Amino acid sequence: MLYRTAGQFKTSYAEDHALFPVRQDAMLLGVILLFAFVILPLTASAFTFQALLIPVLIYALAALGLNILTGYAGQLSLGTGAFMGVGAYACYKLITIFPELNIFLAIALSGFFSAGTGVLFGLPSLRIKGFYLAIATLAAQFFLVWLFQKWGWLYNYSSSGAIQVPNIEMFGVTVTGPRASDLVQYYFVLVVVCLVTWLAINITRGRIGRMWKAVRDMDIAAELVGINLMRAKLTAFFVSSYIVGVSGALFVFMWRGAAEANLFDISLSFRVLFIAIIGGLGSILGNYLGAFLIVALPVVIGAVPAAFGIPISSSTVEHLNVMTIGALIIAFLILEPHGLARLWAIIREKLVLWPFPH
Repeated sequence: MLYRTAGQFKTSYAEDHALFPVRQDAMLLGVILLFAFVILPLTASAFTFQALLIPVLIYALAALGLNILTGYAGQLSLGTGAFMGVGAYACYKLITIFPELNIFLAIALSGFFSAGTGVLFGLPSLRIKGFYLAIATLAAQFFLVWLFQKWGWLYNYSSSGAIQVPNIEMFGVTVTGPRASDLVQYYFVLVVVCLVTWLAINITRGRIGRMWKAVRDMDIAAELVGINLMRAKLTAFFVSSYIVGVSGALFVFMWRGAAEANLFDISLSFRVLFIAIIGGLGSILGNYLGAFLIVALPVVIGAVPAAFGIPISSSTVEHLNVMTIGALIIAFLILEPHGLARLWAIIREKLVLWPFPH
């Protein structure tokens, strides 16, 4: 009975609403953090860092931002990729204008530029919703990518139209650029993701999170009970776009090393949306489960046939990856609309009751 809850009594309101009301949940999180901070860095290869660990964390953070807007506040968005681009280009300009600026601070500040852009394009949510709001954010996606291509100031008028990440040191250690090691970048991304996730958990569990959920479930009823719809929706766009902007800065500075405008096109927005859907809308844990599945899937598809001596081309792997993701989305929408997070919740409930049948 590994999930035995007998004897875990709550004697105060604070204990009853604790982040981990069941002791085993805190222990499980401790084991996961131990693996993330100690065991994986000691055992993972450079390929594992670049192909699996770093992209999983970055995509999970981007999906977390989208999930706050769509899963918690109920506002549809198809412009996540463009808002990631705003964060990436803002961080690049901050570094080039202020070369002595700390990279951690630059990434944190870049999120505010994305948040401001998100609030600007979130203004239509005050008058429209549903499918029409999705079209409005899709227009933002195309407009911002066009702006990244045409506004030469964003990429310092480079002839290639791309931004190159320079070598930047922090406390004597190179954290970005060609000279940065995979281990240092992994730790940097992991720390940022943990901090932002902790912030998102506290926001969604508090007064603001309850306000978002009320607007998501029925905005008219929420307004009738005194919730300011304008403040609720624009706050959701602000927080969501901030997290997405931070993930975009990490996407370029800690993983890709360079970027063009096409990197933030509609396909990136759909990939983040697929992660949120498969992981589970309205869930923090689901973003990480969905990101791990989506990022690890092409690696597994390419590695399994090779392990059995079956030749497979990269184009075939890409086609199989797209078909598998599409099948997974359809299956989850039909069988379990709340995604992988709900599956884990069911398993957890079974473990709490085991070995009793009910």
